[in-house]
Amino acid sequence: MENIIKLNQKNLAEISTKITSPTYNRSDIKTGIVHVGIGGFHRSHEAFYTDLLLNDDTQKDWGICGVALLDFDTKIYNILKEQDGLYTLIIKELDGSLTKQIIGSMVEVLYAPESPIKVIEKMASEDVKIISLTITEGGYNYNEATGEFNFENPLIQHDLETPNAPKTIFGYLTQALKLRKENGLKGVTIQSCDNIQGNGHMTEKMLLSYVKVAAPTLVSWIDENVSFPNAMVDRITPATSALDIEKLKETSGIDDGWPVVCEPFKQWVIEDDFAAGRPAWETVGAQFVKDVVPYEKMKLSLLNAGHSVLGILGALYGYSTIDEAANDADISSFLRIYMGNEVTPTLGDLEGVNLKNYKFSLIQRFGNTYIKDQIERICSESSAKIPIFILPTVYNQLESNRTVNHAAFIIAAFAIYSVGVNENGSQLIIKDAMEAVLTEKAILSRNNPAAFLEIESIFGQLKNSNTFLNAYIEAYQSIVKNGIEKSVKDINSTILNEI
Repeated sequence: MENIIKLNQKNLAEISTKITSPTYNRSDIKTGIVHVGIGGFHRSHEAFYTDLLLNDDTQKDWGICGVALLDFDTKIYNILKEQDGLYTLIIKELDGSLTKQIIGSMVEVLYAPESPIKVIEKMASEDVKIISLTITEGGYNYNEATGEFNFENPLIQHDLETPNAPKTIFGYLTQALKLRKENGLKGVTIQSCDNIQGNGHMTEKMLLSYVKVAAPTLVSWIDENVSFPNAMVDRITPATSALDIEKLKETSGIDDGWPVVCEPFKQWVIEDDFAAGRPAWETVGAQFVKDVVPYEKMKLSLLNAGHSVLGILGALYGYSTIDEAANDADISSFLRIYMGNEVTPTLGDLEGVNLKNYKFSLIQRFGNTYIKDQIERICSESSAKIPIFILPTVYNQLESNRTVNHAAFIIAAFAIYSVGVNENGSQLIIKDAMEAVLTEKAILSRNNPAAFLEIESIFGQLKNSNTFLNAYIEAYQSIVKNGIEKSVKDINSTILNEI
């Protein structure tokens, strides 16, 4: 093995002789974006686009300050701090080859639990024009049954009582916007990069709900000075494995404590609504549009829902990675039928999108044998994902008196998955904020399958739809009686064509 070089700014010139590295001078870059949530997806997506952009001499004001928000983000913060914000992006191509490059757009890193005031002051800096977020679906703190802000969350209670040492994004944003107002600064754009339909609208609604209680005099200033553009984001980014880190050392001689791996496909569609200027991301592949809704609906209900379908069914089959599930002929057929019969009718007209090609490309992307996206990761926090990715399709289909059989089957499989044991009797690791409730209701469902649908914070009043309830119970009983594999074959055989 060749000499191993630690990734950091001091060694960047030497590293650039081995793999593609920033050609711009990072010390010339001004921080214009504060990004909260510096996990894999941000680093394969927004930070990647921004890195490309910084090669343009007219775009030097858009460096990123990455913020690690949560206590358990200590490890990633420490690694990125040691590496001066640098990391390696490893793109796993469909043919198995690796495209590697060093990303330099994250020019600062802060750890919120250690220095909340520093984070608030950075967000309130005059140079910062955008505060962007990847805080996962669960980070928006809303009750699915009511659609309203959850003030019962103990962390929200903490932020209301201790505003200068917040723990949630809402506490930080409120204090930062308050400081911007007090300092007479112009507004800022708050940009969600999470998989939520209408993510900008959601961010605005949840933040204003909090501000009305925490700092009511700030509401009118936010209305006048802050924008919340919607956006659709897409790039499959599995968790980095120890093998990825070792392979980078072996093939490139680079010691990177937390590189990012991702697929070659990327997409970013953004509503052009920025309060204080924006980067020219369109010059590096992003798309600015007037209305993001059709694009995000397509992506959430096909790609994100597709991931959940493959994850839940794959877990019950005993698979460990998404590509294994996607390359199982019966699971793949199930997904094609679900996308064709139940999702496609809900999407309406998508200008400039070849839907058939998009769905075909998804099957290819899911089946990329080099990505190895862990089913355990995809199934984590399913209680927050299913209401966003799958249930809107169900409600739309029910409203139009169309079939919901495959969607009901997925929910039945989720109920059985939530017991925590797969088809082979192996334990499933369930990572979910609602794990206790899911397990309790899943066990009750053995005698009364409908008990699982009583979790209103996930399913709302779905139990009151006889059409859905009957399809769900039939699917549940079939899986219990015949096993997951035969049940998938059976439901697939009821459809003549995959669409």
